[in-house]
Amino acid sequence: MPGYILSNNNRYYVAAESSYGIVPALTADARVFGSKLSISESIDSPCPQPKSGTRTFAGRPSGFRRHTSFDFRTYLYGWDDQSKEPPYGPLFRATLGGPALPFPGAVIAGLPDPSTIHFAAPHGLNVGQALTIGGEIRFVSGLIDATTVGINAPLTKTAGPGFPLGPTVAYTPGSAVSSVSLFDYWSPSSAVHRLLTGAAVDTMQISINGCHHEFHFKGPGRELIDSLTFQGAQGGLANYPNEPPVALSAASVVPGNLGQAWFGSSPSQFFTVTAAQITLNNHLELRDREFGSQGPRAVIPGEREVVASFDLYQEDEQASRALYQAARQRSPISVFLQLGESPGQLFGVYLKSAVPDVPAFDDRETRLQWRFTNSRAQGLHDDEVVVAFG
Repeated sequence: MPGYILSNNNRYYVAAESSYGIVPALTADARVFGSKLSISESIDSPCPQPKSGTRTFAGRPSGFRRHTSFDFRTYLYGWDDQSKEPPYGPLFRATLGGPALPFPGAVIAGLPDPSTIHFAAPHGLNVGQALTIGGEIRFVSGLIDATTVGINAPLTKTAGPGFPLGPTVAYTPGSAVSSVSLFDYWSPSSAVHRLLTGAAVDTMQISINGCHHEFHFKGPGRELIDSLTFQGAQGGLANYPNEPPVALSAASVVPGNLGQAWFGSSPSQFFTVTAAQITLNNHLELRDREFGSQGPRAVIPGEREVVASFDLYQEDEQASRALYQAARQRSPISVFLQLGESPGQLFGVYLKSAVPDVPAFDDRETRLQWRFTNSRAQGLHDDEVVVAFG
């Protein structure tokens, strides 16, 4: 007797597309853990119907354009195999547009001060790449010389000569955006599986201090394909792709209360943050109104918008006063959030220059809380935000 399809019997895969809407080969390494994938499809039928002489709806002809969108949510999981790109990698590359920048790790030769790292040999790093030192992740904010770099926030833990730096991979903005294919498989194998081609990330949101740290991606897609109604040549495929062999694994979720928050023109660590969000909007436009086409032909990015919002309890100390003064004077500050506190479970997001809005005063609780909203990041050329795993 047939039974219900259980929602837990669900697996997601994400793979970068080399050409828009053309499905790449699927491998087991493309699996990404998630909490929810919504795919919506609507029919574009703006034209008025001819008069029929009756109140009865006579239906619409086939062939109208379809509009497809997706909403994918996932948590920060441990990066277990650091010899490979994190499973989220294609989504972050699609969002930001730049390439992945890996760093294999190294050994510290010296720490002239908590914000400077000296190497025994040329480091080969670029501004924006990331380093992990014990349970901390930092970004390279300046190249002092071939063997010395400055980092975006001082280290809080003791390290010295011979201390190892762990592997990282960073993602920086680019002038264009790319697309991915999203695969949605279910058990049993006879269930209806789905595949979204040409998935482009219009909005990405990073949220901290919930039950878990959450990543949220949403945007338009090109074509929704399913295993039941698949027709040859959809997505450039001859056959609907089979799911790779599933390896049983327990994903390690990073608790949402673990991490660090650094704000200010001279970054200070804040221990009173209750919630924070970083939101990136690509303001995408689709080439989907052209004659002779039933679906989008390309995705065109607009001006990138990156904003930070965070809530914190006010303290009667200099760092809090400096933050409020920067908001009143419209002075830029840096915003840096570290998620997690153990090697292999670290994630960082860094806005080198963001102008904070004047905070709202929330006095509903026994302690005064400040709410900073829509503090927009700025830069010179594709450098207003960078994210990294470590």
